[in-house]
Amino acid sequence: LGLGEDGPTHQPVEQLACLRAIPGMSVWRPSDSVESAVAWKAAIERRKGPTCLIFSRQEVPYQQRDGEQIANIARGGYVLQDSQGETPGHNNGAPDVILIATGSEVAVAIEAAKRLTGAGRRVRVVSMPSTDVFDGQDEAYREAVLPTTVTARVAIEAGVTCYWLTYVGPRGKVVGVDRFGESAPSHEVMAYFGFTAENVAAVAEQVMNGG
Repeated sequence: LGLGEDGPTHQPVEQLACLRAIPGMSVWRPSDSVESAVAWKAAIERRKGPTCLIFSRQEVPYQQRDGEQIANIARGGYVLQDSQGETPGHNNGAPDVILIATGSEVAVAIEAAKRLTGAGRRVRVVSMPSTDVFDGQDEAYREAVLPTTVTARVAIEAGVTCYWLTYVGPRGKVVGVDRFGESAPSHEVMAYFGFTAENVAAVAEQVMNGG
């Protein structure tokens, strides 16, 4: 969708899902230069099959991380931003909602989290540059990132939605695109299909409210 001015034929919304479905293929969609470096290292070191690195053409902001988060990028998915402290009535300070995103949509998730936090919601943002690598982690790590007790989840990716249903579950929603796009400047196309902080925050509120 970021190539909106090139027209819908340059917006292969199905491509990521197709690549992820190829047996033996590892797919990375990094969100910034740090994740890109980790993805490149993983591709060079991998000996069990091919790796695809999927980059956004538009500019993306750098995300702040500590050492542990940088190390966890190599595990395919990690907590990029988490709710802080404990709130009365919450289970050990567990998040109200988890936002899962890849690539350029990670920045949208971060901005949506700011809106939700300002409204008193506890939000976790998970960056998942490689779903196949994340799926290969041990159960304890996957549970730490995506706890089964938190069923309010929203996945954000500029592609078909069906792939992410496994991660958001029956209660969650996916902000994605199940049709080919439109011809317009990239920021207009992204906004048209709902890839804005405002829309993601609204979808998250629906999920938390059982809608």
